[in-house]
Amino acid sequence: MDDERNQIRKKLALAEGELNYHLILLGDRIAEREGYVGLDGLEAVHYYLIHKFHWLPRDVFAMKLEDIRFVLDQELSNPAPPQGPSTHT
Repeated sequence: MDDERNQIRKKLALAEGELNYHLILLGDRIAEREGYVGLDGLEAVHYYLIHKFHWLPRDVFAMKLEDIRFVLDQELSNPAPPQGPSTHT
């Protein structure tokens, strides 16, 4: 019973680690795209969120990585939100 539970825990930890690793790589791509100097990985992700959404650094640094992944997934999936009311009739 304990072996099975520990295997499940191990798989969960490995999956979370893989997701975190990909978030770090995404930060590298964001840094390159945005032209950040001296920032990469999670630092670039934090900096991007602070500047993109005008969030306070303390709030961004307090976010769980799963919440950061959620925000970035939505942001990168929908990069151009509507610019206000349409003028089409």
